[in-house]
Amino acid sequence: QVQLVESGGGFVQAGGSLRLSCAVPRSISSIYYMGWYRQAPGSQRELVAAITSGGSTNYADSVKGRFTISRDNAKNTVDLQMNSLKAEDTAVYYCNARNSRWNLWGQGTQVTVSS
Repeated sequence: QVQLVESGGGFVQAGGSLRLSCAVPRSISSIYYMGWYRQAPGSQRELVAAITSGGSTNYADSVKGRFTISRDNAKNTVDLQMNSLKAEDTAVYYCNARNSRWNLWGQGTQVTVSS
């Protein structure tokens, strides 16, 4: 079972920043899509931000202008820089990576923003 390794979650006050990181095993190649999703209690999992191998990005309207996704194709990593955090950003954040064979998920990392 291939799993992604996430790091960087935690507790922060509203207005603060956190940076999430996700590493994909080097054995997994040709990843055309990497993304971050989140799931709050009682809610469905939703897309936060995504980036293709060519660098095209997509953001949820609720995080535009505050969050930035980036990836390092050589290292097989994807990061999510989260600024100006709000209480409504509180959720478990999941990393996702896809190629023609795999659709991989991380175990999730908790982000808690206090108001």
